[in-house]
Amino acid sequence: MRIHTNVPHTYRGIRARHLSSAGPILPVPLQYDKLVPSNGNETDRPLVIMHGLFGMKRNWLSLSKAFLRDLNTPIYCLDLRNHGNSPHARPMTYSAMAADVLHFCREHSLTNVSLLGHSMGGKVAMAFALSPDCPRDLLSHLIVADMAPSKGALSPEFNGYVEALRKIEDAKVTSRKDAQHILTPYEQDPMTRAFLLTNLKPSDHHHPHKPLEFQIPLQIIGDSIPEIGSFPYEPGERVWGGPTLFIKGTHSKYINNRNIPIAKQFFPHMVLEKLEAGHWGMSVFFAPGSELTRAPIVHAEKYVNNCIAVCIR
Repeated sequence: MRIHTNVPHTYRGIRARHLSSAGPILPVPLQYDKLVPSNGNETDRPLVIMHGLFGMKRNWLSLSKAFLRDLNTPIYCLDLRNHGNSPHARPMTYSAMAADVLHFCREHSLTNVSLLGHSMGGKVAMAFALSPDCPRDLLSHLIVADMAPSKGALSPEFNGYVEALRKIEDAKVTSRKDAQHILTPYEQDPMTRAFLLTNLKPSDHHHPHKPLEFQIPLQIIGDSIPEIGSFPYEPGERVWGGPTLFIKGTHSKYINNRNIPIAKQFFPHMVLEKLEAGHWGMSVFFAPGSELTRAPIVHAEKYVNNCIAVCIR
């Protein structure tokens, strides 16, 4: 197994003809981690993974290693625009994010791609599948973790998270303990707080009293919250007929009896499986950190791995 990390530093002057009446979208080069199987295959039948809002590629490192071991196929974990170390750019729409992923697949000559996205990343994956610019033979399987292709305002907690992270920066705190203190009134669950604080820039050991900063653009994300609740297609407007797996968190309302019929209009061959978790629980199962016990991570790995193996084999 080889793990490669790539950090793009410049935009490439390639415009995507894509999805938007507002004109062409300039894709951004996405940072990624690549896990390569022992046979050296880097391009055929890869699994490309996309995180949710406030997430990043390293949230999926543990699960990606399990995928590589069991599926023996290349794994790409992406940082979507305005997340992780990928470029900060407007607009933060699903059309733009899908264009980024399409550009990524073309740049890396990927074929027979399986897409896996959680939450916001799930909507990116669905927008990719439904895009008229997506070549019919590029995408082979679609896996969506706890998200439906529906429109609606995000729950107030997301605006609260942006507000809390801005307060942490404005307070110029120098320790994670102080950051936790500011964040706690906005989020009581310690694992979710730990997940959100993974977005802090790495500590500067040469300047231990330097104020903490976030590596994500809070202004862009805050302004984009309404758009993140949206979806670029109406039911019946576009259809993707390939194998599609939806994974629902049993303690989450993001996939429900109202929007499952909508999902079936877009993805008529969808299969629904369930994971014993909440919406954020799916994120924290996959997130790094000593705050988490190994047992639930192993459970999530085995369950999700088995579901996806059945889907893409």
